[in-house]
Amino acid sequence: MPFVANVKQQRHILKKIWHHFNHSQLVKCRFFTTAPSIFSLQNCNLLHHRRVSSKTQFAECTQNKSQLFVFHHEWPDDVRMELLQDMIVIENFVTEREEQQLCAEAEKSMKRMRYQYDHWDNAIQGYREREKLDWSEENANVIERLRNKAFTENVIPQVHIIDLAADGIIKPHVDSSRYCGNTISGLSLLTDCIMRLKRVDENEYKQNTLDEDKYGSDETTQNANQKEKREFNYFADILLRRRSLYIMKDSARYKFSHEVLPTKSKFLENEIVKDRRISIICRNHT
Repeated sequence: MPFVANVKQQRHILKKIWHHFNHSQLVKCRFFTTAPSIFSLQNCNLLHHRRVSSKTQFAECTQNKSQLFVFHHEWPDDVRMELLQDMIVIENFVTEREEQQLCAEAEKSMKRMRYQYDHWDNAIQGYREREKLDWSEENANVIERLRNKAFTENVIPQVHIIDLAADGIIKPHVDSSRYCGNTISGLSLLTDCIMRLKRVDENEYKQNTLDEDKYGSDETTQNANQKEKREFNYFADILLRRRSLYIMKDSARYKFSHEVLPTKSKFLENEIVKDRRISIICRNHT
């Protein structure tokens, strides 16, 4: 006659079996059925996570970003991997309420400013901007959350606000290292938009420095003209959805120019209508 245990005995037996296999190297999902499978699946996932290779992690990273990143033309595998590691997009980083509060305070600080259609280096058109140090307690908490996510040290205390008009554009540029270090992070508010990163030669691009830095002397100009230019024709389009956070560091910061495409640009054959956009940007220093 088969042994039939009561409920208390069944629990005791299952607990002993689980304890035995949990402390052995023989844990396999197929060993359990019904109720114990809840535990076995959790444990199998933990074991799988420990054994996963860096190649698999990269594949998972690529898959997770497949709906936000579009790579155009032929990319070297190592450069593409490097960009995926150094360009991070986190969707819904702030709530709708937090977005409203941040935009309200940003607008208040710029209420007397007009949109400009010229910039000292011609990198941006249709914009208002300012640096802001003091924020309300609620908004300061959001900014601190951003900083904790994007930086480890040397954060510049001032927050850079860019209010880009619906018809405004940000042209291809590499931010100068005189104003920030290896990481730039920003909240993209009020609208979806497309950021394009195009590979450049970081040694030739001059990082968008001032004219006197580019051409400090005739000898500098002559040497710059004599250098052989390296041409890259590949680029990536990145969908920055409303209320998302982007973190651009290291290779994404120095080896690629970035720009915000005009309204009605296409992403995966879908037209993205960019409206007015407010960016809350934090930087570090070297």
